[in-house]
Amino acid sequence: MSNNSPEQNNSPSENDELEFTSKTQLKQAADQLKKLGLELVDLTPGEREKIPLDDELLDTIELCTRINRKKDGFRRQLQLIGKKLRSRDTDPIERALAQLKSSHTASNKHFHILERLRDTILNKGEEGVNKALEEFPQLERQRLRQLVRNAQKQEKENKPPVAARELFQYLREEIPMPSH
Repeated sequence: MSNNSPEQNNSPSENDELEFTSKTQLKQAADQLKKLGLELVDLTPGEREKIPLDDELLDTIELCTRINRKKDGFRRQLQLIGKKLRSRDTDPIERALAQLKSSHTASNKHFHILERLRDTILNKGEEGVNKALEEFPQLERQRLRQLVRNAQKQEKENKPPVAARELFQYLREEIPMPSH
């Protein structure tokens, strides 16, 4: 009872090749969505608020954050997140994640710049203060000198570096992070 319709005239090797390729692509896409799901699970609740997620997906992600990562339930929940992502447009989610990562990178870079500036001011004293004022004229010379003296005194007396922390805090308040 073989029905030779035009749709069934494809050779077996042609169908196998198409099926194999599509299975591989589907598996790769599923793995990518699982990785995206893991990135979403790893975000803090505040960061997650910045990502465009619907309530159902958000609930699934939040449940996953409460499951011990070493348990099998975590892996299954991650698969469920991947499955739910398949039925959604992930482009806005991926763009928001990329923007979040970019702002983290910029924030870290700014933090390190401030750390280096603080260390320069503390290590070079007056020369470091002058260098900082050249680059950032909004800083107060007297305040910088006072913090340097206090930091040197605390270091000499083996006290906690309170003044060094105050200096960093002052720099962070006075030197805004550059906007993109």
